[in-house]
Amino acid sequence: MSDPSTTPGSAAQQKIDTSVPHSARIWNYWLGGKDNYPVDERAGDAYTAVFPGIVTIARGSRAFLRRTITHLVAEEGIRQFLDIGTGLPTADNTHEVAQRLAPEARIVYVDNDPMVLAHARALLYSTPEGATAYVDADVLDPDTVLAAAARTLDFGRPVALVLSNVLGHVPDYDRARSSRLVDALPSGSFLSVNDGSRGVDPDFERAQDAYNESGAAPYVLRTVDRITAFFDGLELLEPGVVPVPLWRPEAGAGDPEPIGEHGGLARKP
Repeated sequence: MSDPSTTPGSAAQQKIDTSVPHSARIWNYWLGGKDNYPVDERAGDAYTAVFPGIVTIARGSRAFLRRTITHLVAEEGIRQFLDIGTGLPTADNTHEVAQRLAPEARIVYVDNDPMVLAHARALLYSTPEGATAYVDADVLDPDTVLAAAARTLDFGRPVALVLSNVLGHVPDYDRARSSRLVDALPSGSFLSVNDGSRGVDPDFERAQDAYNESGAAPYVLRTVDRITAFFDGLELLEPGVVPVPLWRPEAGAGDPEPIGEHGGLARKP
């Protein structure tokens, strides 16, 4: 396995704040990871006390990522991935899923959290045939993201842009819908989006609203129509934007139930 390359930015020099809960560390806690602090565990426990189903959502989101990456590699022939807002490494990261099927796959992860950066340097290794790089940047700075990603990815060939539970961190809907990243992708590329949704589970909404008022960086739950609008101008693959367990469930998965997390996958014409 070869070392990942890292593009450092200002966040690399920032001190990790352990006094305020952080969504990436809380998500890691819900998934059973150890890369978190007591403040994150307290916030995670307070959340699950109101809405225990958040653990199902966290696991459902990870399973959706695995299925979409598998489809893109095995069925669509995609070999390049730009994963923005990747969060802390856990099981079945994008490069692991992609490179199991296509060792030559090239993956660029983007995040702007110093703890994520440290773990990316240590854990996000590539196969010798492929490449895995980390960019320290913000989804709201697409020009920086694209310039850095171009050192690893060939934007003359199709790229899959992965936005998993990141657009909810952009409170302004118009900014979240910005097409700058998609516009930079060539025809035949793909966009994968999944985010927490409003209008499905009132307990989820109450828990998230309380978290947003705690002083931590807020995460906005959006209606299914608003999540679907992220794919405007693209060709949505069946079954469209649906609760993530219902997106092409694996054989033998039983009868998946809807949850307050919607996602979809679309092709750029």
